Amino acid sequence: MGDIRAGVVEEALRVVEEAGRGGLELRVLGGVAVRLRARDGFATVFEREYADLDFIAPKGTSAEAQRFFEGQGYRPQRRFNTIYGKERLLFFDEEHGRQVDVLVGRFRMCHEIPLGERMTLEPLTIPLAELLLSKLQIVELNEKDVRDALALLFGHPVEDEDGDSINGAQVARLCAADWGLWRTITANLEVLEEHLGRYGLPEEGKERVLRGIRRLEERIEEEPKTLGWRMRARIGERKRWYELPEEVAGGP
Repeated sequence: MGDIRAGVVEEALRVVEEAGRGGLELRVLGGVAVRLRARDGFATVFEREYADLDFIAPKGTSAEAQRFFEGQGYRPQRRFNTIYGKERLLFFDEEHGRQVDVLVGRFRMCHEIPLGERMTLEPLTIPLAELLLSKLQIVELNEKDVRDALALLFGHPVEDEDGDSINGAQVARLCAADWGLWRTITANLEVLEEHLGRYGLPEEGKERVLRGIRRLEERIEEEPKTLGWRMRARIGERKRWYELPEEVAGGP
């Protein structure tokens, strides 16, 4: 039986490490992942409460993930897991009133963010490029998503490499292959700029975030678009370009 931590960030670390010891390669998603990747501390203006935990497990490991989380003391949502378990699992930490959401093999909400072998490129979370996209793929951003996306751009430069940088080349490649994703991401970069003044950042901090936004916009614009992207662009917004959360396995 696992020793579930009261602190959500500490628990995320424990779960990934414990799963790895058993051969299950979990990675953290969501706001907790943003917090875990912060360098040199976390900017106070972006602090927020984290109610739940989000993970992703490799394709084909649903049964293994279920055994692992039950073994750690999490109560499974059995009906949900029976219906949707190939793509998504839900568990509950009754002591701390916390839900655990485990995606299996793919990230798909308003848009799908391809991960493939990049899922385990970093030791704790999915790569920063995909982590940012997982926030910005939401068609109607809420405040916590804006806050998390700004925190990523504040804490990490946009460069054409992974590690502690947001890989602008990877963001551009994914947007260049999917017009719908491109449409949502480019619109949400504008939303981030509109909301930047709400967080009390010093001018240097604002400029840092704006540099990241501008660089991403430039990389996305520069990247040659695929034939599929160009064909979908002809239809434009006459056809809905995103999925609604309730249409994806089990909803939010």
